[in-house]
Amino acid sequence: MPKTILVTGASRGIGASVAKVFADNGYKVLINYNNSVREAEALAVHTGGEAFKADVSDSAAVESMVKSIIEKYGRIDVLVNNAGISVTGLFDMVPDEEVRRLFDINVFGAFNCTKFVLPHMLKRKYGKIINISSMWGETGASCEVHYSAAKAALIGFTKALAKEVGTSGINVNCVAPGFIMTDMNRCYTAEEIADITEEIPVGRCGSTLDVAESVLFLASERASFITGQVLGVNGGMVI
Repeated sequence: MPKTILVTGASRGIGASVAKVFADNGYKVLINYNNSVREAEALAVHTGGEAFKADVSDSAAVESMVKSIIEKYGRIDVLVNNAGISVTGLFDMVPDEEVRRLFDINVFGAFNCTKFVLPHMLKRKYGKIINISSMWGETGASCEVHYSAAKAALIGFTKALAKEVGTSGINVNCVAPGFIMTDMNRCYTAEEIADITEEIPVGRCGSTLDVAESVLFLASERASFITGQVLGVNGGMVI
């Protein structure tokens, strides 16, 4: 039986690339989505997996999703907490409701998914949990204070949980992407992207595949002695 992977926020961007890469490597891919039903179902067909609708910020919805997956597939070997949104603006100008929604999805979404998946991993004494943070969670970004704080929370979550479950055969790691060409960065002009590229030592922006391949490595047995770590996939922009 192939190993299973649950990828949250997998209908597009980094999540979709992760789903495709794992499918290409023989995993049964379980795609979580909330709003993008067409994209999620198309991806499920492409990967030979299955799409599951759930708002990760809704604890009851996540519990129901995980229960359905376990009933059908029996296990979740890899959990990728990828679902996230971005909020930009001066710190004191961002509306409170946007900040709460940011943390509900980016932070509590990861908490919820891990909370309901972890018991099944503990029972089997095996599992890989990979959280998708950001280089801004490591260094902070002006006009992205709330986003930086949320992504930093995922790094702290990764390190602490890794210590807690390491003796149970579970690895917990974090990938911190740099400037990756996704829908989230479509707001930048070609000139702005050129300026950003000049700041990246390898001389190019990242792709979603760059991130997906890193997630695949951390989920593999080649990374069995790696836990509680933050893997920067940023082309050297943050060293």
